[in-house]
Amino acid sequence: MDSPFLYNRYVTGQHFIGRKEDCSILTNLLTQNENVVIWEPFGTGKKSLVHQVFTKLKVNGESLTVGEMTALDIRQGEAFVKRLGAAVIRLVASTPDEYEKIVTGHLEGTHWVFDRKAFSDMDTILSTNWELDDNDLKAVLRLPYALAAEKGEKLYMIVDEFQNVDLADDGEHIFKLMEEVMDEVLAEGLRIFSYIFIGSQVNAMEDIFIKRHFFYRRATRLKLSGVEEREIVEHVIKGFLASGKVVDRDMISGACRLFKCNLFYINHFTSVCDSLSKGYIMEPVLLEALSAVIAINRGRFIAMMNDLTTFQVSLLKAIIDGYTKFSTAEVIRKYSLNSSANVRRLKDALMKKEILTFVGEDSKPVILDPLFEYWLRNYYFRKNQ
Repeated sequence: MDSPFLYNRYVTGQHFIGRKEDCSILTNLLTQNENVVIWEPFGTGKKSLVHQVFTKLKVNGESLTVGEMTALDIRQGEAFVKRLGAAVIRLVASTPDEYEKIVTGHLEGTHWVFDRKAFSDMDTILSTNWELDDNDLKAVLRLPYALAAEKGEKLYMIVDEFQNVDLADDGEHIFKLMEEVMDEVLAEGLRIFSYIFIGSQVNAMEDIFIKRHFFYRRATRLKLSGVEEREIVEHVIKGFLASGKVVDRDMISGACRLFKCNLFYINHFTSVCDSLSKGYIMEPVLLEALSAVIAINRGRFIAMMNDLTTFQVSLLKAIIDGYTKFSTAEVIRKYSLNSSANVRRLKDALMKKEILTFVGEDSKPVILDPLFEYWLRNYYFRKNQ
């Protein structure tokens, strides 16, 4: 029987909980052919939300095709465009003859070709016969709109870890070309293809979409609401009951608060509890499961801390100690932060490392990974010892 606590993939259907309003908003955006951008920390359920909505749309009879690609390993803008083109072609075609027909028909006059040997050897759909220029790149960026119009069906492309495109030297140039194509196809009335940009690097995505204003008025941000603790507790209790086990509601509530309702960590934690228990789940089982989850992540957390300077560690300690204003003379002296200018540099560095973000008008510091925060407090800085 499938585990009720899934953490190794996105979930839909009975495993999906909460976020009814988010589902409704995303459904409206997608049915209106809007581009959507979602960024939240790792494990918060971004892809689950997207796939849940697409599943519902298909059940309701919507005619649509959904593709997915990742930019996780992208370090060149041209590589991103090439991967996007291949992913889109695979949405509407499935044989070498069909691939070749699309490339020769829609990318005629460019330096893109379909090389049968490259396809046979490396499964490569898009090859080149010369150095690429902007016209070549824009031709591929226009391709999903043309194929959607030709097919007469809505196409959607989920682009996971989109912020990594910005790591390429020509990343900004690719963004600008995408904007140009978006504007051109909108003027032509081609509103039958949409992107869903997803990113788990919160500060990097904010830098692209908010600070530098890329895709302004071309993509709508959907900020996820939190899943309520009550809904998570009910989900966990029902999951345990399905396998004949009982757990105290207050202990699960405590776990939700510890993990700050991060669905990945909660499902991982409860899955370990499930594997360790029979019948009534007592507190020692939960503590052992927590210890196991921390042990799994311990190496990653140590590597994160070893990558920090002494000043950066000191700023994290100030945050763990409850400070939110770091440029005061008291905090600078107590944690040896040198100066307010140095504090600004430290904050920027920790944001680039995706360890911290700052929220609200008062720029309250938030450690993005709740388990890392718990580990810092209890194992690294040993605040409770």
